[in-house]
Amino acid sequence: MLKLVTELDQLLAMLDLPNDLLQEVNIPMHQFPLRVPVEFVKRMQKGDPNDPLLKQVLPVKYENESVINFTKDPLGESGANKIPGLLHKYHGRVLVTLAGSCVVNCRYCFRRHFPYEDNQITKDRWREILNYIKKDASIKEVIFSGGDPLLVKDGKLKSLVHDLENISHLTTLRIHSRIPIMTPSRITDEFVEMLSGLRLQSVIVTHCNHAQEIDSSVVRAISKLKNSGVTVLNQAVLLKGVNDSVKVLKDLSEAIFAAGAIPYYLHALDKVQGAAHFDVSIEEGRRLIAELEGLVPGYLVPTLVCEEAGAKSKVRL
Repeated sequence: MLKLVTELDQLLAMLDLPNDLLQEVNIPMHQFPLRVPVEFVKRMQKGDPNDPLLKQVLPVKYENESVINFTKDPLGESGANKIPGLLHKYHGRVLVTLAGSCVVNCRYCFRRHFPYEDNQITKDRWREILNYIKKDASIKEVIFSGGDPLLVKDGKLKSLVHDLENISHLTTLRIHSRIPIMTPSRITDEFVEMLSGLRLQSVIVTHCNHAQEIDSSVVRAISKLKNSGVTVLNQAVLLKGVNDSVKVLKDLSEAIFAAGAIPYYLHALDKVQGAAHFDVSIEEGRRLIAELEGLVPGYLVPTLVCEEAGAKSKVRL
């Protein structure tokens, strides 16, 4: 059973942090509440209010600030929401929002304001999604996203994937999930067996921002996936106070590669309302990547990108 921390005083007590920190928290918690797995909390440094993992999940008063150019829909996804539960932004691939929640509420989440209640996948909507894909032979890849798609139980996932395998022009199933990092125990033998037996090429894109997030349980989960033939990539978000240093980025690339995943993307922060305090300038991001290139081999250098509403692909920076 998934164990979550949802109360601020409980989180602070687990980390031996003073309740004085509650003064830094002054946001309507019902809008985007605290939500973090116990497994992840155990990797945080006790007594450190600046722990890079804690910063990613701790609600702070700065989320109340109104900052120019930071909006509720920074990527213009409302225009790509062709039918409920499906986003079609880029040629050759579509994204299905399988779940309306995650195991964790990352404070910089670009979908923190997404209308999940209007995009729930019912049986009728799933049929509509399948018909949409069947009618467009240019679609080669389906991306399961959310929320976190691995909150869906294996039985249902297997049924959905079976439906996709019957569409002849599809070649790839990609799953974007924070779960292999947050709650790696979810990567069961049964789940891995399902992926290894597919006609479709299976790709898992994990989301890890700091080497401290990786422990032995994460390594085991990624190894399971990799050893079964699943391609495992990692994408990170460049976050002020979390990973905006060359040393941290170097450690992250080396640790995630040692665990079995390829550093894939380093995203500039999506300008979502409530996350401006994490913003790192594009110029600083370019400088960090340039320095990183001098320290590690090319395959350990993630591509610095941003996403722009209406663009035909991610924008390389």
